[in-house]
Amino acid sequence: MNRNYHFHGLMFALLFSASSTLPARGDEGMYLFNDLPTELLSQRYGFTPTQQWADHLRLSSVRFNSGGSGSFVSSDGLVLTNHHVASDTLHKLSTPERNLIDDGYLAKTTREELKAPDLELNQLVAIEDVTDRVNEAVDDNASIDQAAKQRRAVMSTIEKESLDETGLRSDVVTLFGGAKYHLYRYKKFTDVRLVWAPETKAAFFGGDADNFEYPRYNLDATIMRVYEHGKPAKLDHFLRWNDDPLGEGELVFVSGNPGRTQRIYTVDALKFLRDDRIPYVLDYLRRKEILMQQFGLEGNEATRRARDELFGIQNARKAYTGMLAGLQNPQTIFEKQRREQELLDAVKQNPELAELAAAWEEVSAVQEEKADMLGETVSLRSRFFDLAMEFVLLAAEDAKPNDERLREYTDAGRESFLQDLLSTAPIYRDLEQAKLADELSRLIELRGGDDELIAKVLDGKGPRDRAAELISNSKLDDVEVRKALVDGGQSAIASSDDPMIQLAQMLEAEYRRIRSKNESLDERERQAYAEITRAVTTIEGTGGYPDATFTLRLAFGLVKGYQQDGKHIEPTTNFAGAYEHAASHAGQTDFDLPESWMTAKSRVNLDTQLNFVCTADIIGGNSGSPVVNRSGELVGLIFDGNIQSLTSDYLYSDVQGRAVSVSAVGIKEALRSIYGAEQLAGQLGQ
Repeated sequence: MNRNYHFHGLMFALLFSASSTLPARGDEGMYLFNDLPTELLSQRYGFTPTQQWADHLRLSSVRFNSGGSGSFVSSDGLVLTNHHVASDTLHKLSTPERNLIDDGYLAKTTREELKAPDLELNQLVAIEDVTDRVNEAVDDNASIDQAAKQRRAVMSTIEKESLDETGLRSDVVTLFGGAKYHLYRYKKFTDVRLVWAPETKAAFFGGDADNFEYPRYNLDATIMRVYEHGKPAKLDHFLRWNDDPLGEGELVFVSGNPGRTQRIYTVDALKFLRDDRIPYVLDYLRRKEILMQQFGLEGNEATRRARDELFGIQNARKAYTGMLAGLQNPQTIFEKQRREQELLDAVKQNPELAELAAAWEEVSAVQEEKADMLGETVSLRSRFFDLAMEFVLLAAEDAKPNDERLREYTDAGRESFLQDLLSTAPIYRDLEQAKLADELSRLIELRGGDDELIAKVLDGKGPRDRAAELISNSKLDDVEVRKALVDGGQSAIASSDDPMIQLAQMLEAEYRRIRSKNESLDERERQAYAEITRAVTTIEGTGGYPDATFTLRLAFGLVKGYQQDGKHIEPTTNFAGAYEHAASHAGQTDFDLPESWMTAKSRVNLDTQLNFVCTADIIGGNSGSPVVNRSGELVGLIFDGNIQSLTSDYLYSDVQGRAVSVSAVGIKEALRSIYGAEQLAGQLGQ
């Protein structure tokens, strides 16, 4: 969906989510592939997914490390995802002479397919329950900090053992508030190449005005290809392509990687989001949006360089605005409060559960401490500084045993970590300097100009001059310099005269202090939610699904319209509507269709379905998820949710909330009639 997950992923760390068991309502649910709601689907829709059906869909689905989802759609490695999921790669592959964001791209042969500099796709090949082993490694009498370290250590050990045994990426995932831990094993594809992308005018038709709205007329799709050993990968599992338009009432399924949900959150936790955290995040996003817009005023090339980040910021800003609006609606809190009070009353009346009521009080206390922590940061979000801090931390963590390291620096994730660290993607010094200057200025605002650490960071200069000095004298945009720092370890860091490395060293202790404090709060919250989960499970049963964790889930729903402002909103749109929408907004550049569309209008079957909505339960991270029918055939591509769905992070409703997709038949029609890609269209599903 248009909550660009590569930016949304940065923000969800600011909105910590504890996983828990959730009883489903309506078509609610983001279900584990090893615990699908077969009985529910059978009773409600007369459909029982077989193990073969589920396994095939799982193995046909992929996760993008840049944020988002996708699917294999041919036997020779073609991958379908959103244009906005691929935009990070499109941006990195663009040059002043070749603007893939504006102009799109079509590789007419495999030789013309463009290799992404740092993209990794993950195919989930196995799931193993490791709950008992994790729990046994944590001492019942351990303090909060000790428990967190013991849990982190055993999870790192499990991941390392799995990597050594299988060679697969191995991640231990916390589910149900710590009631369960599953080991996910992924096959990684790191040679990923661009095949086709439409122009942004087609992919993001309607711009910010139409974003999170419906009806929509977007071709938010891109096709890539995975390679192995320098050749297109040969795949046993991929989705067949359905060439029939969808009708209202059809049952569909979404297989993707929803980012984070907070549906187990207590009322006090939601109030913290409403009153403190989301307003704080929105202030940050608005500031960065203005910064990127101002940078773009420097000229066309500056606009191109800032565009991808600006796009992500604007999407996040609108998404969080919608989320905040939902929380500010008194009915939202009232409904959550009603459910919570019912549960608490039942807990207090049960002698075996009464002591668990204290968990709600603990969550409330944590929220107060989180509010006090707002603004405690030394992060300077620019690529130069991020790289520098990663090198400093990597060298220090590598000197420790694997099971004592910070999670992202363990052996199991090293290959993926280094792929990003040593990416050949361009880094633009002028853009990074503007970002760093603003971050330094913001740090002063947060900590105060007389702060001792601020004085050391600025070294007697203003934020703009200090940023210019740091960027101009740093060599971290040179991949060979970065490789030397990785290979050299602590000695290379200690002897480095790169000012950005020296800045990161200066801030390392404070970074670790703040991180440790946040992790302690997270552990307290996790333990409290684990007790809340125990209460929910005892009272309401074990059915349901855990909060989303950016891991593969299955959702389902019906193609279905809805009522808005007294009008019935039809569930599908077509190409004719796109041209009419453009004509009715003449003079507004966001509603200008690309020249390719205008030239091809006479060739396009205007009745072809373009977009549709359904009641499937999705959030950010589901962007690029395949939509399939009962036969497991691809019928659509998730790219957005409507404005009414933005409360889904913490409360699902299918009264008006809808997931928005590009129709499979619309993608093929565009390839054939607009982009002259008949050969590519013929490969889909084959």
